[in-house]
Amino acid sequence: MSQALDKLTIKGFKSIRELTDFPLNKLNVLIGANGAGKSNLVDFFRMLRAMSEGGFRAFVTNGGGGDGFFFNGPKETRQIIAQLTFGNNAFRFTLEPTVDSEIMVKSQGTFYTRSGIWYEQGGGTLESALPQWKDKKSPRWGGCLSVEGHVYEDISRWVVYHVHDTSRTAPMRRECSANDYREFRPDAGNIAAFLWKLKPRHEARYQRIRETVQMIAPFFDDFLLETETKGDSEVIKLQWRQKGSSFPFQPWQFSDGTIRFIGLTTALLQPSPPSTIVIDEPELGLHPVALEVLAALIHEVSLSTQLLISTQSTTLLDRFDPEQVVVVDRVDGASTFRRLEKDSLETWLTDYSLGELVRQNIVEAGPSHA
Repeated sequence: MSQALDKLTIKGFKSIRELTDFPLNKLNVLIGANGAGKSNLVDFFRMLRAMSEGGFRAFVTNGGGGDGFFFNGPKETRQIIAQLTFGNNAFRFTLEPTVDSEIMVKSQGTFYTRSGIWYEQGGGTLESALPQWKDKKSPRWGGCLSVEGHVYEDISRWVVYHVHDTSRTAPMRRECSANDYREFRPDAGNIAAFLWKLKPRHEARYQRIRETVQMIAPFFDDFLLETETKGDSEVIKLQWRQKGSSFPFQPWQFSDGTIRFIGLTTALLQPSPPSTIVIDEPELGLHPVALEVLAALIHEVSLSTQLLISTQSTTLLDRFDPEQVVVVDRVDGASTFRRLEKDSLETWLTDYSLGELVRQNIVEAGPSHA
């Protein structure tokens, strides 16, 4: 079973000048002003995913080139350094800029607590070695999965779900291959195929997703998940019906908020979720009632799966405890991260909600003009 992230060190990545041995709990809710650096921490997890999939070089290119990844540019920051600790293992790497605005993986290493030493894994390449470690066995441990294999297994199972695109051509609203059902994709682009296979295999979980959607969309009855042959391919789309009708509504007939909520609900209620789930601004387009349902779902799922949620919604924030909240601020141009302490806010919380404390700037989590 893959491990969630225990501790995180990041130095020199975008607006994060230095974040050292920052502990992550089962539930972590990031709040802060626009530009404070919440999305940059989310981008770090996207980068890890790209590294594990052999797409690091493309990730850098699509992100505007290497120079923008270094704090205040490569003239000020010559290296990005990161270290991640999870369970009995750890992974560290160093990134450096190249002369043609790419990023080189200068070094990378793995650690196992029982050995107590770091194993250097080489570097000097434009891609991480992570994909090469998939299913790697160790002769020292009787052919069991090696330290590198465990590191790959863990990091490759941390997923950033990004379901912001709800346009008419969004992947969620389009046909997808019926064979694309094994893993729920970060953009929810294979949601129809995923739910189609989920229904017969995990009927109770499928019904839970359906009933949760009905809580915020009472008109919704069920999904109509039927495959169609097109040429040599079998495709499927997220058709649905409403209560009291057999008419097949199409995925583009869902409202933006409803289809986004469906994507988030499926991500959170999937039967074999990632060990760490990251969601950036899940509140977009959601009614306050939907936010309450989502908050309850986040609490439930966090009992078994690590969640990192970035939000600007004080309505959503009202549903969490101070120790679950991390305030992101920008100080002297660098992002800072601090977890709230319940004891220091106990008196205030007898009369105000956490969201109200933020709105009134008692908890400083908004724009600072100092």
